[in-house]
Amino acid sequence: MNEDLREQYENYPYPPRDAADEAKRLITGSPSHIAEIEHHIFAGNRPDDGTFRILVAGGGTGDAAVMLAQQHASAGIDAEIVHLDISEASAAIAKARIEARGLTNTRFVHGAIEAIPTLDLGKFDYIDCCGVLHHLEDPVAGLNALRGALKPAGGMGIMVYAPLGRTGVYHAQAMLQMMAGTAPDPERIDVARQLLGTLPDSNWLKRNPHVGDHMELGDAGIYDLLLHRRDRAYSVPELAGLLQQGGMRPVNFVDPARYEPSVYLNDRALVDRLRPLNWLQRCAFAELLAGNMKTHIVYAVHGDNQTNTLAVPDSFDVIPVMRDDDGPALAGQIKPGMSLNVDMEGVKLSLPLPEQAAAILARIDGKRSLTDIHAAMENPPDANSFKQQFEQLYSSFYGISRMFLRKPAAT
Repeated sequence: MNEDLREQYENYPYPPRDAADEAKRLITGSPSHIAEIEHHIFAGNRPDDGTFRILVAGGGTGDAAVMLAQQHASAGIDAEIVHLDISEASAAIAKARIEARGLTNTRFVHGAIEAIPTLDLGKFDYIDCCGVLHHLEDPVAGLNALRGALKPAGGMGIMVYAPLGRTGVYHAQAMLQMMAGTAPDPERIDVARQLLGTLPDSNWLKRNPHVGDHMELGDAGIYDLLLHRRDRAYSVPELAGLLQQGGMRPVNFVDPARYEPSVYLNDRALVDRLRPLNWLQRCAFAELLAGNMKTHIVYAVHGDNQTNTLAVPDSFDVIPVMRDDDGPALAGQIKPGMSLNVDMEGVKLSLPLPEQAAAILARIDGKRSLTDIHAAMENPPDANSFKQQFEQLYSSFYGISRMFLRKPAAT
């Protein structure tokens, strides 16, 4: 069946990308943003033991590899990125994008994830596996192969499809299998286009605003969403079970706020009823409650790694890092009493901000520690009050993956 998968991505590389666009923008996302890796896998303190080795497993047309290569090069971090994929056409696009940026820290390997033990790739500090495990014939075997290539203190960023936010997708897949399951691919795509043009307003895919590849990404988008030969989705409990079978344990989901039921519930009595639930049970409840998650993005480490790999604001030495925002610029937009209002695919959230939110954000530059920020404030609050205000600010911005923490470099 891997041959069918390889043929699909040879003929319809996904997502479609053009190397000429690298001059205009850098595509960033989750998992595998450099700030996310440091925060979730290394407790904010990246290991300093030589070249930082990264495997992009099922790298496709290169979004993760390009982001990782560029961010590490821009940060001056000695890193080696290995892009692994079964499709030579997809890898060629990824390679052209890397070359367009003049990056030299990436190499390309042709092969399947299941074949990693035979490829002599060595061990990695971090592995990106985004949108791949749910396409494998044996996801547990694939995850075991990845774990075997991971250093003991390393971790992974994984994305798999989630069922509720993809309501309608699997109904459409079933219909197209009935209508054109054995036809040549060009004919299957034509039939898909015809069907999409005649869906009744009551159809679940037509009513689902959270998926759009079939409307935005041409033939490759239609094929990957509706005609894929092997595609399954995982609920939170199913994903937790997959990780356990693959010898891994979850560290956190992205975005954390989306997996916290109290974010959605206004009734405190209902919130109180959820207190006995453990973290994964709360995440599972939030998935059912929100109803719109189309993917799950999770950071994970070896199952026998029981150290706390998640950065926490436990001292004034930590350095807050904005993921993509500019702290001082953002501070100018915040007025006293404001909340952080976000739209999570149709769910509007209002996250509280402290009184000193603007003053703190104005001094976040990715270099200053909390001690430095506190000292630089005009009429600063006492240390305890400042700590409480920062923790509230951090909770809201971290909840939507816009602020992370870094530890100071060892001297």
